[in-house]
Amino acid sequence: MVVLQLRFLLVPFLTSVTGAAQYMMQDAALMNYIDRRFLSLEKRLEKCNQDILDYVEEFRDFSKMVLSRLAGLNNYKTEVKNEVENLLTRIERAQRDIDYFGSVTNSNTCVEVHEDLVKQQLFEEAEEKKKLKLMLNASCDHMLAGIKSLKIVKKTGDKHGSWMKDPGKKHTKIYLLNGSVNNVILEFANIMALMESNHTLKARRVTLPFPWEGTGHIIYQGFLFYHKYGSLNEIIKFNIQKRNITDQMLLPGAGRIPAYQLSPSTKIDLAIDEQGLWAIHAEPETGGNIVVTKINHITMAVEHTWDTSCNSKDAEAAFMACNTLYVVYNLPSGGTSRIQCVYDVLDAINTYEIPVLYFPKRHGSHSTIHYNPTEKQLFAWGDGSQIIYKLHTKQKV
Repeated sequence: MVVLQLRFLLVPFLTSVTGAAQYMMQDAALMNYIDRRFLSLEKRLEKCNQDILDYVEEFRDFSKMVLSRLAGLNNYKTEVKNEVENLLTRIERAQRDIDYFGSVTNSNTCVEVHEDLVKQQLFEEAEEKKKLKLMLNASCDHMLAGIKSLKIVKKTGDKHGSWMKDPGKKHTKIYLLNGSVNNVILEFANIMALMESNHTLKARRVTLPFPWEGTGHIIYQGFLFYHKYGSLNEIIKFNIQKRNITDQMLLPGAGRIPAYQLSPSTKIDLAIDEQGLWAIHAEPETGGNIVVTKINHITMAVEHTWDTSCNSKDAEAAFMACNTLYVVYNLPSGGTSRIQCVYDVLDAINTYEIPVLYFPKRHGSHSTIHYNPTEKQLFAWGDGSQIIYKLHTKQKV
């Protein structure tokens, strides 16, 4: 009887213990499952965050690339526009020459030229000269007759360089551009500041966004015009006071060979005279002869181009004065510089009767010579020296 009572009591107890154990096992399994799920969700959230960061970085890189490409396309658009305009000008000039030669010659036989065609050609040439005279102000009637004296102002800087005043401004500032590749202009209050022993401390430094190439740059009406380093024929217009680029152009045909054989670093030589901005360079198609181009300094557009008879062989520099190109020659080893070729774009000078003009006796060479139409002087850089040449002029004959 006692045994039966014990069995009756043990059965519910064992049943309750077994049930509790099963619940505990189920709870443990549930907790394990929940832990794994949370771990999986945390990993997926972490991956999601990393993907978002990667997408943001990728979007930033892509945005920079797109903006850069758009800026490049804008510049390319300007370059193409200038190139097309310059090409159209050259095509028109070439077409006129072709029409003329086609009217007076035949590839196989000589033909008689009709009198009316000759009159038409002469009339067109006369009209072209009238347009050029109006554009270039034919009242500029003086020519170089000699070089009176020289003054060595300073000896500072590299063998190659350029220095000048701004003939388009009434101030006395002097600008010094040292080296054939550089991007820093030194601006002095006047020529006395340049001549001081500690002159570099007196200078205002202007840094360009792109370095120049050669020594053929020029400053006019507050702007620096220069050949951009690393480009074939890109000319940049830089505002010196605001320190920014305001315009640029491509000069057709230029940049493939040096403008002067004895100054190989200068592919494009920019010049100023009474008529404004000019570009001097040489082309293989002309046999190395020098080409002169008149540029509108405001619009940076080509106005006219002349193929001269002056060769770049043994030339070291050149300058424009009163619509006339003066080319300076020397010996490859250095000697007495001389003006041996003159070309007037309006044919107002009988160049065959002009004698050779020698610079004052000073053995050496020039890396650049700039004419200042306001002071009627030459600012030259010779073997690291800054030189001023005073000129003797006379009426054109």
